[in-house]
Amino acid sequence: GRSDDVVDNWLKTKLKNGTETGLGFTHEEPLTSLMKEYIQSYRDLPRYVYQFQTKFRNEERAKSGIMRGREFLMKDLYSFSKDAKAHEVFYEKAKQAYVNVFERLGLGDRTYVTFASGGSFSKYSHEFQTITEAGEDVIFVDEKKKIAVNKEVMTDDVLADLGVKKGDLKEKKAVEVGNIFSLGTRFSDAFELSYVDEKGEKKPVIMGSYGIGPGRVMGTIVETLSDENGIVWPESVAPFMAHLIVVDSKDSAGGANAARKEADRLYKALADKGIEVIYDDRDARPGEKFADADLMGMPYRIVVSDKTIAAGGYEVKHRATGTTEQLAEKELTARLQR
Repeated sequence: GRSDDVVDNWLKTKLKNGTETGLGFTHEEPLTSLMKEYIQSYRDLPRYVYQFQTKFRNEERAKSGIMRGREFLMKDLYSFSKDAKAHEVFYEKAKQAYVNVFERLGLGDRTYVTFASGGSFSKYSHEFQTITEAGEDVIFVDEKKKIAVNKEVMTDDVLADLGVKKGDLKEKKAVEVGNIFSLGTRFSDAFELSYVDEKGEKKPVIMGSYGIGPGRVMGTIVETLSDENGIVWPESVAPFMAHLIVVDSKDSAGGANAARKEADRLYKALADKGIEVIYDDRDARPGEKFADADLMGMPYRIVVSDKTIAAGGYEVKHRATGTTEQLAEKELTARLQR
């Protein structure tokens, strides 16, 4: 494991028997130990193990809600390869996969593969930094090459090594939403994780670590994609695809009118097709419901009223563009199932 001279944010406590226990701040150690049960031969490699797990860190400046907390969820991936060449092949695949992830999240145009310190493991690691004024990191961006350099490693030698000109760089604030590291044999040596190769020789396993913080990503989406009316969730990660609103009035007998009955039916019909919808059936003013829909930011707002029913469908607003159109149920379903 790692001792106090290496870890400065370990949440731990002394036990009554004089020993110490600590909460997991990262998981290279337990995963490396676990993989000894599964890796003995070259036939067992490569292996790629992932998890979604809670981590705890004694952050001095915990702030900004889910952007930087002492308890947070991480998506971890660890690679176990037989040699440096095999590791590099997977490392590049993982890097591109992360680029694709942030594209799908709607952050691709402002997220940069950023060269950062590789620590004691490698020359460089790669961070995925999203440009936002809410960020705490400072990076220097080459917009044409779509790469960046963390201020912490910014030197003339590094720029020369990367083939980047200082005059092409722009200073930006950013938040780190993911990172990938080459770990070499640091942990496989410490935990004696090795394998027997084709020649019968014992070799250490080459490792890599790849992480994305779902909570921080969610906070970054809110910080970067919101407008003056509220959140604008990308369809790929929206809690619901649509926000259904009924605008109705009670009939003379005090029961549900045609609009409410139609909204109830539509909600069930969409749910039966696997479309996730949040239904605002409150007895509240239409303006209040519309404002709340914008604030919550689902990709589509669907309004059912006597007026829309008379027109043969529903009023559908696209949250990101603000465009509104009248759609029949078949058209609406096709739109939401894209």
